[in-house]
Amino acid sequence: MAFWPKKSTISHPITSPSPNQDTKNDTDRLNIFKKPNTVNTPIYKETHVTTARLSPIELTDVSQAQENPESQKLKVSIITEFFPPDYAATGQLIEELVKQLEQQELDIEVFTGQPGYAFSTAKAPAVEKLGDIRIQRSRSTQVWSGRIRGKAANGVLFTLRAFIHLIKNFRSHNVFLATSAPPFLPIAAYLAHLCLRISYVCLIYDLYPDIAIALGVISKNHWLAGFWREMNRMIWRKSKAIVVLSPDMKERVIAICPEVANKVSVIHSWGDPDLILPIAKENNWFAKEHNLVNKFTVLYSGNMGRCHDMDTILEAAKQLRDDPIQFVCIGNGAKRKDFMEAVNELGLTNFLFLPYQDKQVLPYSLTACDLSLVSVEAGMESLVAPSKLYPALAAGRPIAVICSKYSYLRQMMADGKCGVSVDNGDSMALAEFIRLLNSDRKLAELMGKASRQYLQSNFTPQIIAKEYFRVLQKSSL
Repeated sequence: MAFWPKKSTISHPITSPSPNQDTKNDTDRLNIFKKPNTVNTPIYKETHVTTARLSPIELTDVSQAQENPESQKLKVSIITEFFPPDYAATGQLIEELVKQLEQQELDIEVFTGQPGYAFSTAKAPAVEKLGDIRIQRSRSTQVWSGRIRGKAANGVLFTLRAFIHLIKNFRSHNVFLATSAPPFLPIAAYLAHLCLRISYVCLIYDLYPDIAIALGVISKNHWLAGFWREMNRMIWRKSKAIVVLSPDMKERVIAICPEVANKVSVIHSWGDPDLILPIAKENNWFAKEHNLVNKFTVLYSGNMGRCHDMDTILEAAKQLRDDPIQFVCIGNGAKRKDFMEAVNELGLTNFLFLPYQDKQVLPYSLTACDLSLVSVEAGMESLVAPSKLYPALAAGRPIAVICSKYSYLRQMMADGKCGVSVDNGDSMALAEFIRLLNSDRKLAELMGKASRQYLQSNFTPQIIAKEYFRVLQKSSL
């Protein structure tokens, strides 16, 4: 079932308002797609820390700190396996985050690995500077690649090197931010805390072992699952703070370890509206190069992984095979090969598959469409959070989200008035929405403008960096 009006409401194109009508009509047209969410709780809004009035002694301390600001800078080390030139989304997001945090007057160092997903290089400098940010890379972590076991082995190697880095540098930083890339990485921070009492914050992208259990990689009763969950509890208890990417993930973490409830902050991913600007397809070289200018184009850009629902997209494309609709899939992932084979077996000619695009191409590839798709498999709503949503919002295009009826993404679509939410498996609703936008370009334009406005009001790098700054600052005390 789609999260939008019944078929009888939209089966015919909606009449466009006349030029002399008030802009209120545009808002009303978007409001018909906003349906109260009776399943979800609203997106959490974190409370901000307020400070009491300073005493005369504290005022003197502040004055002295102002005289020597360099000595008072918050010193943060961010530990992540992926960082540019890797094109992995986690690495690119961290790069954007550290650039913004540097503007918050933080002294930042990044400890990362050698490239594993780079376009043109397999090796990067061991130490380099990004402005005033020091980037230090492990000598070698990408020993095996491609397969799950190889990636896991690389993750274990990087975690060991990260632990050594923590031990060597614990005096140089006030707080360490340990990401869940790789999933074992927070263990290094926990062990360093036991040895040296370092302060660390956990940034959880994906929740393991729960994802592995949901995907059938290991059983719920396997000893490894139990051990991993108990390790998570110990890690979270000793952390100064825990950052998750969605309200659903917050609920899941608290359900697993209730005593850390007051430590968990929801900080969304983001898109950069200064990098990604709405570009008309007729002015877009990427759209021209791939013959997309005169076709209604539906874009899926990003990982086609085990946690993403590609089946609903395929079934919708089958229903639209005789319509003037072009599907474009950009990226890679575990499901890409099977998805392409299914398209070929069905004889579908309305698909174009392209590899991951370099970052400087994204402003053009993301705007070479009329609708962007975001999908999450049923049951994964509290385990992963699709970062592809936010750049898609920045592109100023309508969004169709394929997800469970319990997903927080439904509330976001309702709040932003920028698209629809479609149940997993409801390909008919997705196909009908695509046909609606194809026939009503005014509605598509309104939803696209709403997408960008929603991002600019809530999910820019500047807004999100301030939320991270507050968490890191509090964690260093």
